[in-house]
Amino acid sequence: MATEQLDRFDRDILQIVQRNCQRTAETIAEEIGLSTSAVQRRLKRLREDGIIKAEIAVVDRKVTGTPMVFIVGMEIERDNYDALAKFRVWAEKQDHIQQVYYVTGAVDLIAIVTAQDVEHYDDIAAVIMAENPQIRRMHTNVVLRDVKLGLFVPMAGGDEPGK
Repeated sequence: MATEQLDRFDRDILQIVQRNCQRTAETIAEEIGLSTSAVQRRLKRLREDGIIKAEIAVVDRKVTGTPMVFIVGMEIERDNYDALAKFRVWAEKQDHIQQVYYVTGAVDLIAIVTAQDVEHYDDIAAVIMAENPQIRRMHTNVVLRDVKLGLFVPMAGGDEPGK
């Protein structure tokens, strides 16, 4: 489904469930002015069409024993798209690698990695390099403090930045 096919109600529903996916269809319906069954049908369609990719719980890292976050820039072999595909498949199976982005600039990939401490991260980095010889170099930044953490996606045509 293209973004243009999302109407105001779809956008309103997506705004609400992104902030709290446990909201009931009844409370969403009351808030946006649709019937409960219409909200249920729309939610079902948004899930089936892959607009809603997952509904997850965001867990406090400090409580789980993996409080540290590392932002890792990785350089891969020059113009090696096969290496990129292999790394993507491998990284999807690694729970400590939370996100990976293929980017422009000084590095090819940016990964968000969680670990118990610096020593644990060092072990994870060693595995990354050993299992992925196509990674030539890693540049690591240690996150000192979360300033903002989220995956909320603004709707096109929504609020202007800074407002």
